[in-house]
Parts: sequence; structure tokens; C-alpha cells
Amino acid sequence: MTRRASPLVRAGFSLALAVAVTLAIVAAAGAPPIDTLAVMAEGGLGSGQAWLRTLSALVPLLLCGAALCVTFAANLWNIGVEGQITMGSVFCLWFLRVAGLSGLLPAPLAVAGSLAAAMVGGLLWALLSGVLRTYGRVHEIFSGLGLNFVAMGVSLWLILGFWKRPGMASMSGTEPLPAELWLPALGGRPMSLVGLVLAVAAFGLVAFVLNRTFFGLALSAVRQNVVAAERLGLRPKRRMLAAMALGGALAGLAGGILVAGLYHRLIPSISGNYGYTAIMAVLLASGSLRFLPLACLFFAVLTVGSIQLPLALSLDSSLAGVVQGVLVLTLFAARRLWPAGTTGSRGGGA
Repeated sequence: MTRRASPLVRAGFSLALAVAVTLAIVAAAGAPPIDTLAVMAEGGLGSGQAWLRTLSALVPLLLCGAALCVTFAANLWNIGVEGQITMGSVFCLWFLRVAGLSGLLPAPLAVAGSLAAAMVGGLLWALLSGVLRTYGRVHEIFSGLGLNFVAMGVSLWLILGFWKRPGMASMSGTEPLPAELWLPALGGRPMSLVGLVLAVAAFGLVAFVLNRTFFGLALSAVRQNVVAAERLGLRPKRRMLAAMALGGALAGLAGGILVAGLYHRLIPSISGNYGYTAIMAVLLASGSLRFLPLACLFFAVLTVGSIQLPLALSLDSSLAGVVQGVLVLTLFAARRLWPAGTTGSRGGGA
């Protein structure tokens, strides 16, 4: 008789192999493997302030991860999520300058409106890629990468041009916002409780939409077979555009939270590679919403903990990126070595 390998056993095998290969790579780089991992874990989880920094990194990762799950559900690779974060931050600061600094709206309304504006910015930027995909036959990977560079150029143009600091242009960013236009912080900077609540709520909304609504079912049909979905009257192009719009809005919200809740200004490369890291988190979770929060937390710990590597071990903080990439690639290799259909013997039968 045969039986499928237990999912728990497969997960344990994959994780054990990933950890072993990661430790070998770290050792080959001339770093003490156990100490390196311990320092990163301590830097991300070792104190209350470390937890706040980790949760601060978790917010954009969870928002972008949820955004990517929406677009992946429609068989779209939303590589342009980095640009959507950036344009969300641009729209957020624009609204705060227009409605907040001018006194047009009370500060709480201006902050709330800026987050809505950030969602609009990310949505519009994602729709550009979606339109190119559905009507221009330009793959979303290529259009997304191109739009990422355009968004970065727009932000630099504003930082060094129209929104430059009084009397000078600085790569440190625009003039900081007054404290009344900041999102409320938890335990002092940098953690914003509002940002964390919004990220968790957005994740819950995405889980509900994808698993409990006709829209989620329609996206699944589009993913499985576009031609069949068209014949069923599901309008695949419209569904794809809707998925890109929703994903872009969530990524834009991440950019708004980075402006109003963390940096309090627009800075170069404000996206901080959170979009690309979220892609790795979604891949690590195999696109499963159930495991996505844990994957995002894992990468948040690595991102924050890597800051301690130069201080504690005189290592380059970029080593954390190597660890992230090796873990993901090894996990995928392990799944290929022991796929879900692997059988084992019981009672001597085959």
C-alpha cells in the first residue's frame, strides 16, 4: 500500500535542508554561521524596541504580500509593487502638503485623506501595468519593472525639485512634516499602531475576498483558464484590471504609512525593497494566505536583525539578503526533491 508523505514531514524536511544550506553559505562567506543567525534573531526579537522595529517592517510587507496574493490569484506577476509603494508615498505627501500644511483640513482628516490618496496613487500606477498587459500585450513583469524606475525618477525629481527643502536640495528627503500630521505611534517611534491595524485589516479583507466572494472565485477561474472564463462571461480583462487595482491600492497604502507613520517625509528609495521582499515572502508561503503572515514576519526579522551584523560581527548587513534568497531557493528545491505526491511504503507493499 502507498500513502502520501505527511505535509508536516515535508515541511520539516524542507526547513531542515534550507537551514543546512543557509549555514553552509554563511560559513563560506567567512562568517560564523550560528552567531550570524543568533545576532539577526536578537536584533529583530531580542527586546521591546526590536519588536517595534520588526513590526514596523512587517506592516509594509504584509500589505504588499496581500496585494501580491490578489494579483497572483489572477495569474498576474505584479513586479511593479515597488513603484506602487513609491507613488503611494508621493500621493500621500502631496495630499498632506495641499490639505494639511495649508490648514485646509483638520490634521486628523488630512492624515486620513492622505492614506486614501496613497491608495489612489498605487491603484493608478498598477492600472497602468494592467492596461499594458490586457490591451497592449506587454507582460506585467516588463511593464512593472519599467514603471518601478519611472516612479523612482518621479520621487527624486520632486525631492530635488518642486518639494526640495528651503534653500537647498537634499538627498536626505523633503522637509519633515509637523508632528500633528504623523500617524499615532506605539511605544514611541517608529511603530505606528494605526499602520499595524490597517495592515491586519487589509490582510483580513483580502482573505475574505479571495476565499468567500464571487470575485475571488472569478479570479481563480481566470487563473485556471482565460479562454474558459471568457466563454463563461467572466470578462477576464476586467477581472485582471480589478485585481491589479486592488493590489496597487494596498501597495500604495504601504507607501502612505511609510510617509505618515515612519519617515514623515518623502525620501529617495522610500520603498526600501519591501515590494521585492514581499514577493519572496509570498513565494516562501507558496501563495497561501494562511502562512503569509509568518513568512512576512520571518523576513521582517531578517531585515531588522541584519542591521546588527556590522556592529556585532563586523559583517556587511547585505548578508541578510543572501540568507533570504538562499532560504527561499532551497525551500523550493526541497519541495521538488520531495513533492506532495511522494509515496512511502507501509507493510512491505509498494
